[in-house]
Amino acid sequence: MREMERRMGKTSKKMLAVTAGFAVLMSACSNAAPNEGAEGAASGEQERTTLKVEVFDRGNAPAGMSIDNNYLTNYVKSSFSDTSGIDVQYVPIPRSEEIQKLNVLMASADDVPDIVFTYDSGTYYRYATQGGLTDVTELLDEYGPNLKAFLGEDTLKYGQIDGQQLAIPGRRLVLGRYASYVRQDWLDKVGLPVPQTTDELYEALKAFKAQDPGGLGDKMIPLGMSMAPAQYESLLWSFVEPLTEEQRYTLTQKLGSSDYPVLLPGFKDGLQFMNKLYNEGLISKDFALDEDKKQIWQDVQNGLVGAYSEDAGELFFGYNSTYKNMQTNVSGATFTPIDPYTDAEGKHAKPGYAPNAMYIMIPKSSERAVEAIKYLDWMASEDHLFFMQNGVEGENYALEDGIPVLDAEAPQDVQDRLYNYGDMAIIVNGKFIGEPQQNSEAYIRQVPKEYHELMRTSVDISNVDKIDQIVMPRPIESESKYGNALAEKYKELIVKTTMAAPDKFESTYESIMKEYMAGGGQAILDERKTVYGEMR
Repeated sequence: MREMERRMGKTSKKMLAVTAGFAVLMSACSNAAPNEGAEGAASGEQERTTLKVEVFDRGNAPAGMSIDNNYLTNYVKSSFSDTSGIDVQYVPIPRSEEIQKLNVLMASADDVPDIVFTYDSGTYYRYATQGGLTDVTELLDEYGPNLKAFLGEDTLKYGQIDGQQLAIPGRRLVLGRYASYVRQDWLDKVGLPVPQTTDELYEALKAFKAQDPGGLGDKMIPLGMSMAPAQYESLLWSFVEPLTEEQRYTLTQKLGSSDYPVLLPGFKDGLQFMNKLYNEGLISKDFALDEDKKQIWQDVQNGLVGAYSEDAGELFFGYNSTYKNMQTNVSGATFTPIDPYTDAEGKHAKPGYAPNAMYIMIPKSSERAVEAIKYLDWMASEDHLFFMQNGVEGENYALEDGIPVLDAEAPQDVQDRLYNYGDMAIIVNGKFIGEPQQNSEAYIRQVPKEYHELMRTSVDISNVDKIDQIVMPRPIESESKYGNALAEKYKELIVKTTMAAPDKFESTYESIMKEYMAGGGQAILDERKTVYGEMR
């Protein structure tokens, strides 16, 4: 133990209790009055309280760990709970069902965690306007100085309505979103260059199907597709025609955390192109059944996919080892990052992220608002956030020019320590080091070193002709009201128009769009027109 302490240094000393074993977190609820207990009992011993915190469960916990009992939850216990008297109890919420589950919890004042969060702005606005959230303005001033300084006013304003701080927005560091990839070894075999345009990609997909460079037969998938936005958004947005300011503000519809192009001119042409690809056998046959990307990841790893779009650099990350596994499974298989989808102006337009990340909220029913702010402030203080994102120097990473670089050769149990850091370090999205260039480089260097240049190219692509999200001067109430249902109708529109027989495309499109507009699309359009008029 002395040798471990000597090697791990200042940051790692905090983890001695953690590395000694994974203990299940205490859940000793007290009967203390709201927001007391952390101050200590009259006897001099701390009176403990329990803070319930939501955590996304992606179903990817390594063997021997669970989403609520792992290396980082035990770090929180040893570094925060043992010193504050606030026990943190994590409440797992399936990532793929987070809105539905959160709605159920919010409807039950007894079961809802003290800290909840969502990327869905409509869900946040709905809770806020219905009086379901705690105003944390004064609490931040009193108990969250480190948190306020870390987030800054530009980020905090995304959680303010009518002068009240009803959510604490996470700080997003990486605003680029998507890149695309093509099997370079397949291009070489069919004798084609790297696709630079939509038409060139289409020709490559047809060549893959006709010549079967991987010798896969019916298993081969020229263009990988799923119902995750990363797979189809770059394609669909590239068909959107040049827009006036009025069209951008009024015809765009925000359903959740993203802008949707469903009413934008050219969007229908994008759907028709997907219909063409599907009917020519060029995209994943069962894409409609794959909402969590597990199938497309498996197909890529098995070397079945010729090209696909993805969150920038996703396939190089160690937690699902997509690229590494593909190269292990298929000798000579390589991907080249590409930016092929081109619009009418020759640009590679694709959506980007808003500068805020998730909306962190404290339900009005919570009696632990003070403890919640203390927990988030702890995360923003000293080196806690750095540790939660990077682990132990000399074991998980090495510093190069002040940037933590992942040790891809570390034992698997060491690598597994940080498998869920993004869902634990909820005050930020992206690797935070300090200056923007450092943050960007840290994001790139978190993948194995041999993939750094591929990762850098992917990030660069994600920022080319990036489409910024529309920020309306006030919340669009109809988007909060109808957004979740319309997001599902939007998926239905993509699936059914893509899979329709070519001669049924038009009627399928018209039928579903009629339902979309009647189900709230028209109400959103009307309200956005009104708000735009007020802006002008």
